[in-house]
Amino acid sequence: MTGIRIGRRRVLGGVAAVGTATIGNPFLTRSARAQATFPSQAVTLIVPFPPGASTDVTFRIVAAKLSEMWKQPVVVDNKGGANGIIAAEAVARAKPDGHTLLTTSSMTHAGNPVLYDKLPYDPIRDFEPVTRMSLVPLVMLVHQGLKVRTLAELTARLKAEPGKHNFGSGAISARVAGELYRMLTGVDAVHVAYRNNQLAAPDLKAGTISFMVPDLSSAKMILQSGWADALAVTQKDASPMLPGVPGADVAGLPGFVFTTWSAVYAPRGTPKAIVDKLNKDFIAAGTSPEVNEKLLALGGPMTPTSPEELRQFTLSEIEAWRKVVKAADIRIE
Repeated sequence: MTGIRIGRRRVLGGVAAVGTATIGNPFLTRSARAQATFPSQAVTLIVPFPPGASTDVTFRIVAAKLSEMWKQPVVVDNKGGANGIIAAEAVARAKPDGHTLLTTSSMTHAGNPVLYDKLPYDPIRDFEPVTRMSLVPLVMLVHQGLKVRTLAELTARLKAEPGKHNFGSGAISARVAGELYRMLTGVDAVHVAYRNNQLAAPDLKAGTISFMVPDLSSAKMILQSGWADALAVTQKDASPMLPGVPGADVAGLPGFVFTTWSAVYAPRGTPKAIVDKLNKDFIAAGTSPEVNEKLLALGGPMTPTSPEELRQFTLSEIEAWRKVVKAADIRIE
């Protein structure tokens, strides 16, 4: 076999070229170093809600796994108030090094941009999206005294008795979902606001309100109490968390799609290498068997995205909220 001889000068020249390229492009060096050393200290997950809220519980579960993976403390900091504005602004102004993150719900990044004329943060400009964590439907619940068994039967009943029925909500997402149903069907029903979905439940049982569309977690508690019937979940297909309850397509109202979700965002300017590592590690933590089992009990498995997919999803959700909020003239009181 004939050997291949490479001149010493050529080899040394190639090494020098590589070295020059690296020195000439310091971003590559900084990027690789940033990913290799992150996290270099405790990581703080800022949650816009009080302890015990579903978003808080979700990210405490994930935080424990991340701390194990990173060998660094991962602290959950609850900054409740103002529909998440306080927490979102805090992260938007934080140092963009990946050690302070916003672990939030759809309210800060889809609801607030539509509900408020002015915010101290921009949900797109001021953040680097990391990944979505969850995507959970709401549930159409009805007063059992109506004796309706399908969404079509409810719609027919409400149309036959215009203005005689109320619907309740204890959260803005439930209000928007109820208004979406009204927009799609043209039914005439009066909205009644409650401080939370649990306070609305007794009135649903009594018939003071005819229907409500709470989040899946609240709906399950109301159903377990035997206070209402479930007609549909607000997503295209059925949810494994509520067997026997159809999705919007099977229920005969394909456009009745409205979900709550949670996601992770970093401050604008966080290096791409760190964002990519955060994306990879949050997905690894959220889909690990022990975490996945706990997330299923809360409402469903992790529904991960790439950073760019989360950016596009956020934009589409802002428009989905805008369509209903503007049409129904929903205002923050």
